[in-house]
Amino acid sequence: MTTVTRENLRLNGGRLWDSIMEMATIGPGIAGGNNRQTLTDADGEGRKLFLDWCHEAGLSVGVDRMGTMFARREGEDSNLLPVCAGSHLDTQPTGGKYDGVLGVLGALEIVRTLDDLGIRTRRPIEIINWTNEEGTRFAPPMLASGVFAGVHELDWAYGRKDADGTSFGDELKRIGWVGDEEVGARKMHAFFELHIEQGPILEAEQADVGVVTHGQGLSWTEVTVTGKESHTGSTPMPMRRNAGLGMARIVDLVDRIAWSHEPHAVGAAGHVDVYPNSRNVIPGRVVFTVDFRSPDLAAIEDMESRLRAGGREIAAELGLEIGFEKVGGFDPVSFDENCVAAVRWAAERLGYSHRDLISGAGHDACWINRVAPTAMVMCPCVDGLSHNEAEEISPEWAEAGANVLMHAVLDTAEVVS
Repeated sequence: MTTVTRENLRLNGGRLWDSIMEMATIGPGIAGGNNRQTLTDADGEGRKLFLDWCHEAGLSVGVDRMGTMFARREGEDSNLLPVCAGSHLDTQPTGGKYDGVLGVLGALEIVRTLDDLGIRTRRPIEIINWTNEEGTRFAPPMLASGVFAGVHELDWAYGRKDADGTSFGDELKRIGWVGDEEVGARKMHAFFELHIEQGPILEAEQADVGVVTHGQGLSWTEVTVTGKESHTGSTPMPMRRNAGLGMARIVDLVDRIAWSHEPHAVGAAGHVDVYPNSRNVIPGRVVFTVDFRSPDLAAIEDMESRLRAGGREIAAELGLEIGFEKVGGFDPVSFDENCVAAVRWAAERLGYSHRDLISGAGHDACWINRVAPTAMVMCPCVDGLSHNEAEEISPEWAEAGANVLMHAVLDTAEVVS
């Protein structure tokens, strides 16, 4: 191989960090992070900045009908399928500066570094900014990559509505990012995604890099418990039909179910709506979402089954009605062995400490793994904190992860000069 495989090849970590900080000025949060939710004006502004950077790097940029951006650096043989790398630029309402952004701008820095050094690859390299990874405004998450992978239909995605009743399709059009490419028409030789861990393992073990071998499967079940609204002071205890009490007992059940599949399974209730949500009214209806995750599909199926059976028993005991609706989910993911090996070998070549990881969060790579060989690289984040404005990483962690990404991409794209 050429000198690009040697340990002395590094990308420009300072320039990468500066780019991350500049992107963070768009859609600032109220506590040091970002609020750049998908298809908002801030999202449009962030896309424009990324587009300008891509044009400055001499890349051609295409956009598909879901608004996903593809920035291409040609290879020596443009007929070959590209090696792709990327993530997302949208954030949570109270999101951090690094979730998703590191993966997009880390891939951009690879291209900038290759141009600086005059390095060419046999295969083209493409940088991807997937639309609506977070799913916080338009559920479900990983929406555009899901359409790309054939999991969702385009019209169904366009019809997703936010809390104000505004549709995804209308907002995509409003901010001017409806592309003309058919979703999924682009084919990939491989896809790599760099991301912060969003968990505490790498920092706790002082590992520089996570080599992601699997992604946890996910199951979201919306539970609706219905009782009877009544006065908290004048309704005797035996005559109450307390939907809030039903929810409390079911949430405790969720915790016990998850513990029964330790060490890798997790479960909790996150989003909760209580009606009428008044201090002196016993809740008549509660709607909440149970989130189960595991790298073992059988464990997920068992947890779902036990939630429904146990929830019905609790409801019957308390004189409540209960309904279940699965509102999201995906099966556990095993990433491509060759791509994973490329990541692991890159970390070893560069002298970074590393360990295998199972991703506890969903990522665009989880869907793309269905249509192209895929792997992920992770870097630590402070205290494992993410989806929070206090999310933090160090410039050194960002650079290490991006360097591993670069070497894995170069090995797969095949350096020619």
